[in-house]
Amino acid sequence: MPHVGKKLTSIAEDIVETYDKDGGINRIDGVNLPATEPVVEILEDMLQVLFPGYFGKRVPARSNILFFVQSAIDSLFLRILEEFKRACQYADSIGAYEGDITTTTCEDKALKLMQCIPRIRTLLKTDIQAGFDGDPASKSKEEVISCYPYVYAIATHRIAHEIYTMDIPLIPRIMSEWAHRRTGIDIHPGAQIGERFFIDHGTGVVIGETTNIKSGVKIYQGVTLGALSLPKNADGSAVKGGKRHPTIEDGATIYAEATILGGETVIGKNSVIGANTWITSSVPPNTLVTFQERQVYQSVKKK
Repeated sequence: MPHVGKKLTSIAEDIVETYDKDGGINRIDGVNLPATEPVVEILEDMLQVLFPGYFGKRVPARSNILFFVQSAIDSLFLRILEEFKRACQYADSIGAYEGDITTTTCEDKALKLMQCIPRIRTLLKTDIQAGFDGDPASKSKEEVISCYPYVYAIATHRIAHEIYTMDIPLIPRIMSEWAHRRTGIDIHPGAQIGERFFIDHGTGVVIGETTNIKSGVKIYQGVTLGALSLPKNADGSAVKGGKRHPTIEDGATIYAEATILGGETVIGKNSVIGANTWITSSVPPNTLVTFQERQVYQSVKKK
């Protein structure tokens, strides 16, 4: 079928033409940005260091745990360094990176991420305890780590957030979107989240970039901590930046499908936000907010 071969060649040429015209191509020429697979491999290996024996295929023995961790972080450091360089160089090539890009600066940031691991583990310990305490169905903290999707999501977030604060582009978003695909929980790496954070069930949760969640907060499935419609520039483009997402104070609980929007919106300490509520203004501390649908009854006239 030579005619088919010619048609397939023509199709291939048309596809290649779109690469030059429309972009969306990587790892062929020029400066390459990080790809999903190596970044996800880094994430998975970091999770193995955070939770040895729970994530990944290797279950280290206590007698060689130091060797396991040492070899893991040696490998992680080199791979993270390479991806940090790729991310910064690519962003610089399109004018989206400010600052110096040198091997030394990238090494410093890769090392800083390694140094954050003990602190991330300490934070995650409080998150896991919050899940165990907050869900009467949980039988053990080991069950929480193994079975609850929020653990994967919040562990990924705490790694990605550290990288985000270093102004490394792309990599934090790749990590957070991978966790989003895997768990259904969408947490932007820019969000600030305090200790003892628990997401029960989790599917459909959205937490925006400038969200500030304080300590001891519990939220349920379908909760959105989002932004109001963005204002427009004179040319019609959206105004970006600034505080766009809400602040959730200590001890607040937000039930399923609640939507809380706006950078000036503050949910006060120990407040409870009921299911299916829509909130665009602040709520005082120790307040219960519920939604009650107004029922309309139509009278029936007797004939």
